[in-house]
Amino acid sequence: MWNICDDNGKTLAIVIKHDFDEPGITFCTPDDYSQQLAYMHHPEGHVIAPHVHNEVRREVLYTKEVLVIKKGRLRCDFYTDDQEYIKSVELVSGDVILLASGGHGFVCLEETQMYEIKQGPYAGEADKTRFKAVDDADLKIVED
Repeated sequence: MWNICDDNGKTLAIVIKHDFDEPGITFCTPDDYSQQLAYMHHPEGHVIAPHVHNEVRREVLYTKEVLVIKKGRLRCDFYTDDQEYIKSVELVSGDVILLASGGHGFVCLEETQMYEIKQGPYAGEADKTRFKAVDDADLKIVED
């Protein structure tokens, strides 16, 4: 698991690589994130007690989204809030990424299947501002 940060240390994304493995529950996000992400590895017979979630009012100002790469290879490009390119990371089958802040764009490097999980309700085009992607010549790929 690793954080992708901008030059000021602000977390842009949290990546759980497909081969990450820790026993128990590993919370990947701080408590104040509006989208929570955890990895769980429990032995056979482990019980998670039945429960319901209580009504708790929350205020969500920005969409955080989680992508689960089911199959393929995906490049994720990261940008500042001012739409300046920062860096990129490649994701493969089994990887999970929480997009925490800043801007982002994607290029499918192979045929790709993925799941997207984010808060609702969906606000349509009011939820995002589109802008020009980084040129391939300017890419800076982050290695784990």
